[in-house]
Amino acid sequence: MKAIISDIHGNLEALEAVLADIKGLGIDEIYCLGDVVGYGPNPRECVDLVMKSCKMCLLGNHDQGALFDPEGFNAGAERAIFWTRSVLESGDPAGNERRWEFLGELPRMHNEGDFKFVHGSARNPLNEYVFPEDIYNQLKMERIFGLIQKYCFQGHTHVPGVFTENLNFFSPSEINHEYELTGGKLMVNVGSVGQPRDGDPRACYVVLENENISDAEAEAAAETDVESATPAPPAKLTYRRVDYGFEDTAGKIYDIPDLDNFLGDRLRDGR
Repeated sequence: MKAIISDIHGNLEALEAVLADIKGLGIDEIYCLGDVVGYGPNPRECVDLVMKSCKMCLLGNHDQGALFDPEGFNAGAERAIFWTRSVLESGDPAGNERRWEFLGELPRMHNEGDFKFVHGSARNPLNEYVFPEDIYNQLKMERIFGLIQKYCFQGHTHVPGVFTENLNFFSPSEINHEYELTGGKLMVNVGSVGQPRDGDPRACYVVLENENISDAEAEAAAETDVESATPAPPAKLTYRRVDYGFEDTAGKIYDIPDLDNFLGDRLRDGR
C-alpha cells in the first residue's frame, strides 16, 4: 500500500494527524503531490515533516511561488506566499538552506508503470485545474486523458473525486470512499490535507493498494498457467478523512497579520 497526500499548505495540525493515520494503517510509503507550503502558518515544520516522511514529493504551484514570484495568485494568496518566503529565509540558516534545496529540486511529474503523479494535470503538471464541472468540457478532458497511459493522481483543486474517461465524476461519498482501478483511464484527485474545499473540514488523502501489479503483468502471469493462476486483485483506492484541530490552525492564522482571517475561517467549513 501507499498513501498519496497533497496540498498541505503549511497546516501542521492536519499533516501530523494524517501522518499518524497513515502510520496506524502500517503504511510506510508516502507520495506527496505538492503545495507543501502557502496559506498556512507552519511552512518550516511542514517542509521538515515531508522531507522526513515522504518517499516522493512533487512541486506545487505554491511551492514554486515561494521559490520564485507567484503568478496568477489572488491578493490573499500572494501575501501569504510572500510571508511564507520570509519565514523560510529567516531564523534558521542551516535548516532553511536544507528546505530551499528540497523545494528547489522537486520534480513536476512522476511516473511508475501505469501510474502518473502530478500536482495540477497531465497537460500542465503545475498549474492546470481540473474541476468536477470540467466533465462538461469534452475537448479539455479528451486532451488531458490523451496524455494519460492509465491512471493519473493529482491535487491542486482541493476537491477529491474520480474522473472517468467517459466523462463522469464521482465524489468520495458517491463511491462509498472506494474505487477499483479497472476498465478505462482514470484521473483521481486525492483531495487536500491542509485546506479541504468539498464541504468537509477533515483532512483528506488516498490509500492505493495492489498498485505494483499492472494490467499487462497480471495478463502475462495468467497466461503462464491458465488453469492454476489466481488472478491478482485489482488495484483499489480508498479515500480517508481525518479529524484534526483546525481551530488551533485557525488561531495561528489569526495571529499572523500577513495571513488573511479568511484562511482560518475556511478551515471550519471545508471551503
